[in-house]
This record gives sequence, C-alpha cells and structure tokens, in this order.
Amino acid sequence: MRARYLSPPKSALVPDPTPIAQALAQHSGLARLGYLMQESNRRMDIVAVALPGALRRFVKPGPVDEEGWTLLAANAAIAAKLRHLQPRLLELLAEQGLPPGKLRIKILQP
Repeated sequence: MRARYLSPPKSALVPDPTPIAQALAQHSGLARLGYLMQESNRRMDIVAVALPGALRRFVKPGPVDEEGWTLLAANAAIAAKLRHLQPRLLELLAEQGLPPGKLRIKILQP
C-alpha cells in the first residue's frame, strides 16, 4: 500500500514547460536577446561560405551589438586565419546590406 504522504498534492503539479520561442516573445528583454541571437546566426550563415570546410567547425557566432559582431575561434591558430579572412568576411556582410561595423575575433576560453 502506498503511503499518502508520497503522492504530491494536486496543487503541487508542475505546469508544462513554456517553449523557448514563446518565452522569448513574452518578455521584451528576452525578445531582444532572441533577435540578437537570430542576427548573429544569420551573419554566420553569410560568412560561412568564405570559411574553408575544416575551419567552419572551429568557428562559432558570437554576440552582436551596436558596434559590430564577434566571431569566436576555438584556438589562436583559427583566430589568426579568421583575421586573415576578415576583409572578405566584411565584404560578404556588406553585400547582404548589413550595416558596416567591427568584426571582432576572439578566442573561446575553455
């Protein structure tokens, strides 16, 4: 026989989780964060064509802000290669009508 104290009271049931897209849309600060995440991913899609195949998996999109966008490199060698490609990456972004800004390249910290 199951003890009554082990079953949760009906008022303590956990509600269904809110889908992330819905949570982002319901809060203005989170909505802005969601927009910036989408914008960063869109920029990554644009510049990915200029990244050699093996390099792509070591580069992640970083934050977008008023000054520009950040690419995150897995290590210093990848960051150096990205700096070499930086003019081409900026050119690709400009071709898509994105506002000119800085393209920062940073190394991911483990």
